[in-house]
Amino acid sequence: MTTTDNPTRGPVAGPGTEGQDKNPWLAMLAMCVGFFMILVDMTIVAVAQPAIQEALHADLNSIVWVTSAYLLTYAVPLLVAGRLGDKFGPKLVFQVGLVVFTAASVWCALSSSIGMLIAARAVQGVGAALITPQTMAIVTRIFPPHKRGAAMGVWGIVAGVATMVGPLLGGVLTENFGWEWIFLINLPVGIIGLILAQVFVPRVETHDHKFDWIGVVLSGIGLTALVFGIQDGEKNDWTGWIWGMIAVGVLYLVLFVLWEAQMRREPLVPLSLFSDRNYWVSNVGIFAQGFAITGIMIPVMFFLQLVGGMTPIRSALMMVPMALVSGILAPIIGRLADRIHPRTIIATAMFLNAVALCWMAVINRPETPVWQLLLPTILMGIAGAGIWAPLGATATRNLPWHQAGAGAGVYNTTRTVGSVLGSAGIGALMQALLRHEFPGFDMKKAQEHATGGGGAHLPQQMHEGFSVAMGHSIFLAAGVAFAAAAVLLLLVPMKATPAPAGADADAAA
Repeated sequence: MTTTDNPTRGPVAGPGTEGQDKNPWLAMLAMCVGFFMILVDMTIVAVAQPAIQEALHADLNSIVWVTSAYLLTYAVPLLVAGRLGDKFGPKLVFQVGLVVFTAASVWCALSSSIGMLIAARAVQGVGAALITPQTMAIVTRIFPPHKRGAAMGVWGIVAGVATMVGPLLGGVLTENFGWEWIFLINLPVGIIGLILAQVFVPRVETHDHKFDWIGVVLSGIGLTALVFGIQDGEKNDWTGWIWGMIAVGVLYLVLFVLWEAQMRREPLVPLSLFSDRNYWVSNVGIFAQGFAITGIMIPVMFFLQLVGGMTPIRSALMMVPMALVSGILAPIIGRLADRIHPRTIIATAMFLNAVALCWMAVINRPETPVWQLLLPTILMGIAGAGIWAPLGATATRNLPWHQAGAGAGVYNTTRTVGSVLGSAGIGALMQALLRHEFPGFDMKKAQEHATGGGGAHLPQQMHEGFSVAMGHSIFLAAGVAFAAAAVLLLLVPMKATPAPAGADADAAA
């Protein structure tokens, strides 16, 4: 690794880096703009879903697809996108991803039908997949080892702020300007990000890669068929072709695993990673966390707005205590994580998360006071502080240095796949429970009545049944979290092996 020190600008590190006189912190700022936009977009839509449903006359299943389509096209290309950055340069791929994401955001805002919005969200997901791996790649290339920890600390702050800002911004924009503005806000942000990236982000050395396109196709078909079958099953009365679709999805995912097992050069998912117990157990944990957190946003926001009568802004504020508590406790728990057995913190936190989800499922009723609704979200914030960072650190800590990058990529993909299946699974359960609660209703007409964003258009006689359906759907997330907590008990203590000389340079390269 080569390092250039400038007393006014600071060190810029990286093999074959062009423009070494660039300030790495300004480059970090440019990357954070794109990263922040993606993270905000993952949560900003949840608050606007009732308003989108009303404006585009969509049924509940289609509204779930607005989230699932984005997550699906984000998850499938994520691994290969990192290698595209290695081949063509992370700066170029980052900028292409920004253009795709920003253009798709404008398309989302201009959508006149739910089908058009779902298609635009799918393109948005592709842009997000192109952006995400490049941000980490550039940070590790432009910062020397002794500065990298501070840079990653800023990264964590950006992620925390984005998680809190997303729902609030979605509420403000939806309530005051209309749901279209949750997407239009990305236009100026994307343009600013492109300009900052062009000016401040250096070009780094590229490396040729072989691309496992067969693995991409197999995983893409398998995951798409599985998600489509699960999510659209209730809508189509679980007919034979739905089960056939699910079977096809499972078959292609099995073929994907078999294909990856026989790949000898640059597989999409190196299965040797899973020989480390902490790694595969951590992947189970992050799958469950992605499943739960993404999946519950749909029933929670529908309940708060359509039954609770909350405005989009007020419903978004209900999520703020969770983010604040998690942010305050994260550094404290992070310091403990290096000295305490990982399963003590992580398994306990996942168990508390499952308890909080059950609590939320039980009290989601029309008569429940607002302060009581806040309590399980605060417990989820406490649990989140013991899950996100400690689990990520545990996942790759025992891996060989040459597998750290691949391990992080697979780990993040696992989280996204969990989010996809959480959105689809809880969406399907919501529809089934609504059908059970209102057997005499035409569900599409009932959902059209149950719109208006503020809850005024949901008939009073539907409040109890609708609340039960939304609340009970959260039990699915709780069940997944309880199962994950049991698996997380298999975690073993960290290895205390010192890093070999030059490991940071190898990892960055």
